[in-house]
Amino acid sequence: MALKRMDNVGIVVEDLETTIDFFSELGLELEGRANVEGEWAGRVTGLGDQRVEIAMMRTPDGHSRLELSRFLRPTVVSDHRNAPVNSLGYLRAMFTVDDIDETLEKLHTRGAQLVGEVVQYKDVYRLCYIRGPEGLLIGLAQELG
Repeated sequence: MALKRMDNVGIVVEDLETTIDFFSELGLELEGRANVEGEWAGRVTGLGDQRVEIAMMRTPDGHSRLELSRFLRPTVVSDHRNAPVNSLGYLRAMFTVDDIDETLEKLHTRGAQLVGEVVQYKDVYRLCYIRGPEGLLIGLAQELG
């Protein structure tokens, strides 16, 4: 057995349009949208009869994807969006950007809020966490040198 690749990271959201707009502003490209429903889908997730609207966002290099899902059926049962950064489980997605200050300025117009502050790690990176749409935690990294 050999691992080939990671296909995508999935995030469940309430407002799919706003979240698509936010990640488009960040630089991801909308690859496609679809409704996923039926008995086969419920067997995969263990949720039974489900109906989900999804949007697949692709990074500019084409190697990574973010799958945004809005569950229409069954209803969402828990909410981890505003969990602090030391919570167990899935926490955040990290994106490398050309200019962290310019990115923060652009995303601020879409409601992004800086979690702590922008810091520099040695001469390697500038890093920060932001809260995006619906409180989603997103990391930004700018490579230096």
